[in-house]
Amino acid sequence: MTDPGPTGQVFVGQRLGEEVLVLFSAPPRARTRIRIAIAAATLGLVSACGSTVTETPNSTGQVADGPLAQKLASEVSDAGALVHLQALQKIADENGGNRAAGSPGYEASVNYVVGVLRAARYDVSTPTYELSGEDSGGAGPAPPRNVIAQTRGGDPAHVVMMGAHLDSVPKGPGVVDDGSGVASLLEIATHLGASPPVHNAVRFAFFGNEETGSQGSTGYVKSLTTEERQKIMLYLNVDMVASPNAGYFAQGGKGDDKSAAGPPGSATVARVLAAQLAKTGVSPQIIEFVGDDESPFIDAGIPSGGAENGDRKKKTPEQAQAWGGQADEAYDHCYHTACDRVDNVNRDVLNHYLHALAGTVAQFATSNEKLSR
Repeated sequence: MTDPGPTGQVFVGQRLGEEVLVLFSAPPRARTRIRIAIAAATLGLVSACGSTVTETPNSTGQVADGPLAQKLASEVSDAGALVHLQALQKIADENGGNRAAGSPGYEASVNYVVGVLRAARYDVSTPTYELSGEDSGGAGPAPPRNVIAQTRGGDPAHVVMMGAHLDSVPKGPGVVDDGSGVASLLEIATHLGASPPVHNAVRFAFFGNEETGSQGSTGYVKSLTTEERQKIMLYLNVDMVASPNAGYFAQGGKGDDKSAAGPPGSATVARVLAAQLAKTGVSPQIIEFVGDDESPFIDAGIPSGGAENGDRKKKTPEQAQAWGGQADEAYDHCYHTACDRVDNVNRDVLNHYLHALAGTVAQFATSNEKLSR
């Protein structure tokens, strides 16, 4: 996990009555807290030029939840995710205190995730990937493995994909970074089920070697044919969503180049995620990508988004006013250390993200329209 950038930020809010999603950019001293009023009706979106449009989730980020989104968002819970976090903690404790790629702890983590997904009747594979010559960190006695699972329902030619990294750093168990992402995916996958009523197939990915340069996700994307890459409608990366002094960030569509903003369609992914976070009662902030497991998908031209809540950088006073927590303190003081354990988890933050991620995935999975590229 890499720190989010402090500039180019967008706050997202909603006004009850007008039911609009407000997007604007401002320097930190000019920003004020946006108070969120939850509305159940369809949102109109205000574009950067100020005109108001009402479109589908795959074009501008509309958040009129259908039955699946409502059901899934209501069923997932931090209590369910905590079961997986405790399991990952136990794995680390039994394997030298970490789940680093190439270690016995990582292999045990792979086996745990595979077991949960197969119990939920998913089709699961563990494809291997090659480590780069420049950075072969995390090499173990066996070829490194990712975990990939896909629903049996939905069109396999149109895939909504979300992923998290399964490895920790050698210095700690990585319960927030990125056990929180792994647990979120498992909780959503379990409640979604392997044969949900969706238009588009849903694929869950658990990548290795993120902490040594996103090598698992890079190897996965490189293994796909051009046709297979084109089947992926979007990729949503989930990396740290339970930090103790967290912010509420969504990534996509911000920045001056492709690596920061993502390819066309990425802004829509970010706006849908931000709108879903707003529905949980927080005021999210849209930021640039900073170079995690979404990078190979961006390089391949796949619309991408990101959910993350900050790591070693410090929360600003304006953010503390908007979100609570401690100003001028790190989002996560246990980032990449041995204290990144279960008791480091902010369950309230995790709950907000779980509901937002579940709603986002369900919206895109049930949409008939496709993101432009």
